[in-house]
Amino acid sequence: MEFSGAQPTVDLTYSDVFLVPRRSAVTSRLQVDLAPHDGTPATLPLVAANMNSVTGPRIAAVLARRGALGVLPQDLPLQELDAAIRDVKEQPVLWDTPLVLPPEATVADALRLLPAAPGHGIVVASGAAPIPVDRIVGVLPATRLATALPDAQLGDLVHRGTPSIDADDIGSERHAFDVITEADVEVVTVVHHGHLVGTLSARSALRATLYRPAVDADGRLAVAAAVGINGDVGAKAKALAAAGVDVLVVDTAHGHQEGMLRALQEVASLGLGLPIVAGNIVTADGVRDLVDAGASILKVGVGPGAMCTTRMMTAVGRPQFSAVLETAQAAAEAGAHVWADGGVRYPRDVALALAAGAASVMVGSWFAGTIEAPGELQRDTDGRLFKESWGMASTKAVKARFGRLDAYERARKELFAEGISSSKIYLDPLRPGIEDLLDMITSGVRSSFTYAGAATVPEFHDRALVGLQSAAGYEEGKALPVSW
Repeated sequence: MEFSGAQPTVDLTYSDVFLVPRRSAVTSRLQVDLAPHDGTPATLPLVAANMNSVTGPRIAAVLARRGALGVLPQDLPLQELDAAIRDVKEQPVLWDTPLVLPPEATVADALRLLPAAPGHGIVVASGAAPIPVDRIVGVLPATRLATALPDAQLGDLVHRGTPSIDADDIGSERHAFDVITEADVEVVTVVHHGHLVGTLSARSALRATLYRPAVDADGRLAVAAAVGINGDVGAKAKALAAAGVDVLVVDTAHGHQEGMLRALQEVASLGLGLPIVAGNIVTADGVRDLVDAGASILKVGVGPGAMCTTRMMTAVGRPQFSAVLETAQAAAEAGAHVWADGGVRYPRDVALALAAGAASVMVGSWFAGTIEAPGELQRDTDGRLFKESWGMASTKAVKARFGRLDAYERARKELFAEGISSSKIYLDPLRPGIEDLLDMITSGVRSSFTYAGAATVPEFHDRALVGLQSAAGYEEGKALPVSW
């Protein structure tokens, strides 16, 4: 990356900079390969943050199916982390994980899991998995939920005889797309050896032609998991590796500290053969120390997250663009990589993080407001759908993290909590699912690459030309309101 014109004399946020177009031989967004080349199985440079309200097995599986990574949070008990990792590994790669509800479930039950959004559906079936074909009542399009009474039972609403595709008969994604569109349905079931194994919509079949899944050596969906720096970090890391985790994240708010270095050295000495991510840091010195201790990827960002109050509480942090730029340069010199953690609100911010040298970009609250994020869908007094989100240093998170302590010790911990304990993250009606956001983000980032004349992430690191702008320049780039 290089600056166009004057070199900055102050630290910069993503809003302070813009990309300058260059002569380009990349003529199509489809020529762009977004693989991060950071030693992980990811084929997209996007990572769901290790926050309880952001990443669970459901969203991690969908992200991996499209090439991104989800990091399961360290606050989960080890048994739950183990189960979540194994859950992701059991999910299908070539088609969607079916959302199954029994015939006696109501519309209200379904709406807590799925909005009335096109392209989604509920498999209505009786009994537990594995579900034989003769127990499948049918597929209820999610759009039908918008016109049904809350107490209506799904079995009374679904049409019998929903088309299905045998997994062995799916010759290509184009074939699946044609079958679904010719049947004029939103979702079909995928069956194999007489049992339900997944679902497909026309859009998911189309997406399979545009994204490459992130998979492990055995062809299963990839997933990352986090551990803290306290307790028996080595034992937990070994347990996660045994469960099949593909990337290990050693995480604490202040990553450039002795406790982190000891934890990293312990994990690195185990020889687990996994990429080790460590953070959070914002300086080149932090990069060098953590790489020396065993990290291969550095998690960069202190204070830019939407749920984080660190900068206002402590004055500690650094504008994110400059933090990524400095740490990415140091990481490249050390043979390591950087994940830019936080502060992205638009696709442009993701592109700028990559321009500054990040291999991947971690996303928190932006992903929390999706169908697949943990938690049930709720409605506010105006009927708008939302999910609850909270910061990982907030009182709510502290209570969950230290719930096993006695009341006195837990109360002492809560005195030093910071961050937002409860926030409504509204679903975008046009992009309610995580894949809808991936489409929007990657479309913008691919275009950024074509403007820079870069076909790969490493080429973008080299060719990105960045300029400085005023607040007015940033505002000029925004679209006018529709009512104008």
